[in-house]
Amino acid sequence: MNYDLTDEQQMIYKMMKEFSDEVVAPGAEQRDKDKAFPKEIFDQLGKLGIMGLPFPEEYGGSGADTISFAIAVEELSRACGSTGITYSAHVSLGGAPLNLFGTEGQKKDYLVPICTGESLGAFGLTEPNAGSDAGGTETEAKLVNGEWVINGSKCFITNASYAKIVPVTAITARKDGKKEISAIIVPTDKMGFSVKAPYEKMGLNASDTTEIYVEDVHVPEDFMLGKRGEGFKQFLITLDGGRIGIGAMAVGIAQAAYEKALAYAKERTQFGRSISKFQAIQFKLADMAMKLELARGMLYKAAWLKDHGRKFSKEASMCKLYASEICMETCRDAIQIHGGNGYMKEYQVERYMRDAKLLEIGEGTSEVQRMVIAREIGC
Repeated sequence: MNYDLTDEQQMIYKMMKEFSDEVVAPGAEQRDKDKAFPKEIFDQLGKLGIMGLPFPEEYGGSGADTISFAIAVEELSRACGSTGITYSAHVSLGGAPLNLFGTEGQKKDYLVPICTGESLGAFGLTEPNAGSDAGGTETEAKLVNGEWVINGSKCFITNASYAKIVPVTAITARKDGKKEISAIIVPTDKMGFSVKAPYEKMGLNASDTTEIYVEDVHVPEDFMLGKRGEGFKQFLITLDGGRIGIGAMAVGIAQAAYEKALAYAKERTQFGRSISKFQAIQFKLADMAMKLELARGMLYKAAWLKDHGRKFSKEASMCKLYASEICMETCRDAIQIHGGNGYMKEYQVERYMRDAKLLEIGEGTSEVQRMVIAREIGC
């Protein structure tokens, strides 16, 4: 079993580490404070060919594999969680459904701008009454004279303010008390489409998270994404890939918290010696290092399975669940190692924990991941 990264993966790692350290990290603390979305960072990533990293070159992508995507998300998140989630959602929720289910025309019209960075990618799934139970979708689309007329709302949508289109899930028919759910592409410049001002959030403050409203929006019949009635199936497939992105975010943030804690423990002196010499601190750091290594291994395995066309639903949920939970543990212990300083914003570790909490909730809560895993093992 070869654990070495390929030459291409090593190149992506080197480039993303340098970019994250030199471009993303320096302003991360101020962006969090100001709730400032860093559009210029994504413009630069577009020029580097990173915005379409795992998508085919014919649509403006770079044709890289899922492990390379995970590395990119991990490094961006290590520097800034807000940048990491924006990029992860852009690719795994915005671009992936178009690449997987779009027609040739839809890919040329809508995937290409996502790959170049001209548009950020977004996906409209969650609703006020349809969170973990996505089948509770209430947004509705009716076919009238060759057009879909769509009404409804979506919440907690990442990147919608900077997207040219948002595919939304909607009820396209009802039969015997059951909903037929489909995905339909909605251009954001259509009359009746609106984005509410971003939420006030606990963390990830420099990312764009909004509600969207779709009121009597008309789109042509061929704006259906994939097959009619398969929207539910499509978003489950999409979320499997998205969970790899969340796992990568968790590994990146945990890495940042661990590095800060280790450096602080070596520098901070109490009772005449570095606190890294005390067993209580050593054990915390040892556990951080071990859990981080395990999480990264699970992340790369899930990505490898996806790259090789193998079933990866269970591994994606395991990766997302484990990485997000050890990320919170690592951030908590990093704050504890910093003592009173860890509670202060200037030491950054409190930001890591605020950012990390979303990872146990978004794209399926920890409880939902355990449900998926239980189903996959035959319970």
